[in-house]
Amino acid sequence: MTSELERIKILEGKVSQVVDFLNKTVNENERLKEQLKELKTEKKGLIEKEKKAEQLSETIKKYENEREVIKEKIESLINQIDQLGL
Repeated sequence: MTSELERIKILEGKVSQVVDFLNKTVNENERLKEQLKELKTEKKGLIEKEKKAEQLSETIKKYENEREVIKEKIESLINQIDQLGL
């Protein structure tokens, strides 16, 4: 009979270990779900910032092109004035 009680105690110990492992696993899973949610939110924010940066880059290129056109026009005007001999 003692042998059966010892076996039951061993079984209880093993069941307790399994329950502890499951509790740790469930807690870890919840933590990872929260972390995933935070990372998805961060990713969304980074994507929005990337789009904004692309728009700003396009705007800069537009202004650089406009600047180049204005520079050429100014140089043309200066050359015309120089031709007048003023």
